[in-house]
Amino acid sequence: MLMLITATQVLSAAERDFPVAASPALADVYPERVTTFARGVRSLADVTYSVIPGFRPLILDLYQPAAPGPHPLVIYIHGGGWVGGHTRHSGALENFPEVLASLAAEGFVVASLEYRLAGEAPFPAQLQDARAALRFLRANAAKYHIDGNHVGVWGGSAGGHLAALLATTCGDTSFDPAPAAAGNDCVNAVVTWYGVFDFAAQADRGDGSLSGFLGCKGACDAAKISRASPVTYMKRSTPPFLLIHGEQDRTVDVQQSHIAEQRLKGLGVPVESIYLPGVDHSFIGGTPEQTRIATLRATNATFDYFHRMLGRKQP
Repeated sequence: MLMLITATQVLSAAERDFPVAASPALADVYPERVTTFARGVRSLADVTYSVIPGFRPLILDLYQPAAPGPHPLVIYIHGGGWVGGHTRHSGALENFPEVLASLAAEGFVVASLEYRLAGEAPFPAQLQDARAALRFLRANAAKYHIDGNHVGVWGGSAGGHLAALLATTCGDTSFDPAPAAAGNDCVNAVVTWYGVFDFAAQADRGDGSLSGFLGCKGACDAAKISRASPVTYMKRSTPPFLLIHGEQDRTVDVQQSHIAEQRLKGLGVPVESIYLPGVDHSFIGGTPEQTRIATLRATNATFDYFHRMLGRKQP
């Protein structure tokens, strides 16, 4: 069967005139993906914050309040055992973008970031990416209405580990690829949900995830384990922490948060903790209602903590 092509479907060569640069054009000029949430929150999806040769562009989702700002910044780092996860998922929260937009509606710019997974690059690539995102957001503070002097970081599980590591290694350029990147990589407050703080006390699940993340061939030596553990870098200048953990966690033992709490208290660092009885990893309880109660308690405590620590009152 012949298909007729109308004159309006095919242009002449003279009519096909496109802008052409003098050199290869590598900028991403695809229109911004903008979504509006409740209370006037504007979200930009898949904002590229870092381009590393040989890897996919690294992206984040950005949620902005309706008011012009500048606003404190909260960075969220997802979990997934360093091998999976997504900017738009967290535990049992069914619509995590809506949760992040709700935090933005209370007066924060919120960024939820992707990072290189262990299958793409071993540690410290993930920390380097978190730092790159923070530096990118501070460098673009005017564009995104960010108050770069009030920054919090929040993460769950593997993301909790990376959030803690980002906070505790502030100013340590030994993790940066050469030459060291410029820009402030310090934060003012940290929230971890069931995070890993000391790999020496965290049992490997037997699936090779830990050795894959750390880039070990076989068992990881003590130096590599220490280098990736946030407790190694805790000091008196470490920013305040809120630790939230289920007491029945079978993936990341609750002892991890106890270790962090004891270490921070010993250094005189302000630390708060919430230990949720009867719930497993991701705050999963024995019943849907138990999961709901634990998840909402953790989420509300997190929001309230950032209001207190970043110097903004809930509108």
